[in-house]
Amino acid sequence: MLKPCGLKDKKVLVPRGAGQAKSFSQLVEKYGGISIEIPLIAFRPIEINQRLQTAMDNIDTYDWIIYTSNVTVETFFSFKKIEEFGKFPKIAVIGKKTEEVLNEQGLKAEFVPSAYVAEVFVEEFLPFVAKGSKILLPKGNLAREYISSSLIKNGAHVDEIIIYETFMPNESREKLAKMLLADELDILMFTSPSTVDHFMSVVHEYKLESHLENCVIGCIGPVTEKKLLSYRLPVHAAPEEYTVKAMIKSTIQYLEK
Repeated sequence: MLKPCGLKDKKVLVPRGAGQAKSFSQLVEKYGGISIEIPLIAFRPIEINQRLQTAMDNIDTYDWIIYTSNVTVETFFSFKKIEEFGKFPKIAVIGKKTEEVLNEQGLKAEFVPSAYVAEVFVEEFLPFVAKGSKILLPKGNLAREYISSSLIKNGAHVDEIIIYETFMPNESREKLAKMLLADELDILMFTSPSTVDHFMSVVHEYKLESHLENCVIGCIGPVTEKKLLSYRLPVHAAPEEYTVKAMIKSTIQYLEK
C-alpha cells in the first residue's frame, strides 16, 4: 500500500500540456508532491493535404486503422467527425488512454496489445493481419517507423500518414531553464522519448547538466528509458506497466528505499 505522503513536498516535473496534465498532477498531489507543470511537448494538426483527404474519403477500403496515442485519435477526428465517415475499418490501439479516448468517440477497439510498446503490439497484432491487408496508420512527425515497416515486411499494405507535428512551447524553455538553475525540481518524469529530447535541448542550451545530479528520474516505457540512458542520465524508476500511475508508484518505492 502506497503512503499518501510518498512524494511529500517533492517538486515533480509534469511534462504535459494543460489539457493532459490534470490527471497527472492530481496523482502527484495525492501522494503529497508539488506538481510543476511544464509542457515539454505540444501538438499541432498539420494542414489537411490531398493524401490525408483521400485516405479519409476512402476509409471504407481499409481493413484496419491503427491509433498509437490519444493525440492521434483526437487529431484524426478533428479533421472529420465520426458521423461523417461511412463504414469504418477495424481498429487497433496502443495504450489504455488511447482506448478510453476512442470509446469517447463511440468507437471500440478490436485489438489492444498486452503491453503498450510497438514491439509487443506488432508481435501480437500480426496473427490478425492477412497478407495483402490494407492498413491506415495516422501518426505524428516524430513517430518511429517500426510498426509500418514490420507490417509491410509481413505482406500488409500500409498507408502511413503524418497528421500532427510535435514541438516544444517557447514559454516552457524559459520556465524549465529558470527552475533547473534554481534547483527547484526534485523529481523529473518523462512520458516519451520526445519529452527527453526537448528537456535535454534546454539543459544543453543553458549548460545546466550539473543541476540534474540530485534529481530522481522516472519514465514510462523502454524506448523512453533507452533515450534517457543515451544522454547518460540515471533512471531510478521505470515500471513494467507503462502508465503514469505506475511510474509514480515506482518513484515512491525508489524514494522509500
